[in-house]
Amino acid sequence: MKILIIHNKLSENALTDEMDVMEQVRLVEESLISLDHEVRVLPVSLDLSKAIADIRAISPELIFNLVESFENKGELVYFAPAILDVLKIPYTGTHTVQMFLSSSKTLTKESLIRHSIPTPGSFEINVLHQIQKEKKYILKPKWEEGSLGLDEDAVFSGDNIDFVKKLKNYSLKDYFIEEFVEGREFNCALIAEENGPSVLAVAEIEFVDFPENKPKILGYKAKWDEESFEYKNTVRRLDFDETDGSLLAGLGELAKKCWFACGLRGYARIDFRVDKLGNPFVLEVNSNPCISPDSGYYAAAVHAGLPFTKVVQLIIEDAFRSHN
Repeated sequence: MKILIIHNKLSENALTDEMDVMEQVRLVEESLISLDHEVRVLPVSLDLSKAIADIRAISPELIFNLVESFENKGELVYFAPAILDVLKIPYTGTHTVQMFLSSSKTLTKESLIRHSIPTPGSFEINVLHQIQKEKKYILKPKWEEGSLGLDEDAVFSGDNIDFVKKLKNYSLKDYFIEEFVEGREFNCALIAEENGPSVLAVAEIEFVDFPENKPKILGYKAKWDEESFEYKNTVRRLDFDETDGSLLAGLGELAKKCWFACGLRGYARIDFRVDKLGNPFVLEVNSNPCISPDSGYYAAAVHAGLPFTKVVQLIIEDAFRSHN
C-alpha cells in the first residue's frame, strides 16, 4: 500500500518541542516500511493549495497524519484533517470537527461536563471576581499543547493580589483559569481496536524531591529542558502495587468515556489529576498525541507488550474503518 506521512513544516528557528515531530516521522516511517508499505513523507505548511496539489500528485491510498500545528500554532491543527476530508483520502487519527474541539481545552471541558466527566472548575480571565482567596489556580493556554507556555509560575493562590491583577494583561482569546488540583498525576494511553478503544497502560508522573512549596506540574521544563531540575526529577512509572488496582481500572474506564465524549479516533492520551481524597479529574484530552520513542505513549505500548509496528497497524485499520 502507498502511504503518505504528512507532518507540519518546521519553523525557521524550531525549538526542541517542535522538532520532536521528526522523531515521530522516523518511527512511523520505519514501522510502515517493516510492514511492507511504500512510504512517502511530505511536510505541509499554511500554503494549503500546494499541500493539496502535492498530495494529489503522490496519490496515496492512506495518509498518516502527524501534523501537530501550522506555523507552530496549535489552534490550526484541524486544517490537516480538513483538507484530507476534501480529498476524500483515508487518514489516521481524529477527524476534523473533533480535532478542532479537542485541541481547545475550554471546548473539551464543555464536552466533558455534558457527559458528566469530572474536570477541574474553570472560568475566563474576564471574570476574575470568581477567584476565591482560599483556593489555588493555574493559568493555562486555551489552544497550545498542555506544557507550552506553562511552568510553575502559572500556579497561583487566590489571595495573591499582585498576580491576580496581572491576569488582566493576558488575552481572553488565548488563556483561561483552572482550579489547581493538588494530588497525583496520571495519564492513560488508548488505542483503537475493532470493538472500540483499548487501554495500553496507565502511567503516573512522579515529582521526586520537589520542595514543599514548589508546584508539582508537568510543564515545559519538565518535558523539554534536559538540564532543568524539573526534567531530571519528573519521572514516569508504569508499575504499581495491588493497592492501586481499582484506581487504575477506574482511570482506564474514565479515559474510554473521554474517547467517546470527544469523538476520538486511532489513538489518544488522557491526562488526570487524582486529589488527596482519591477523586479523579480529567485535565487534558490529547487526540493524536506525541508518539516519539521517548514519549509516554510509546512507553505505554512497550509496557503493554505491543510492538510499535502493531500499534501502527491498529491505527491504520481504524483509519479505514472510520473512512467508510
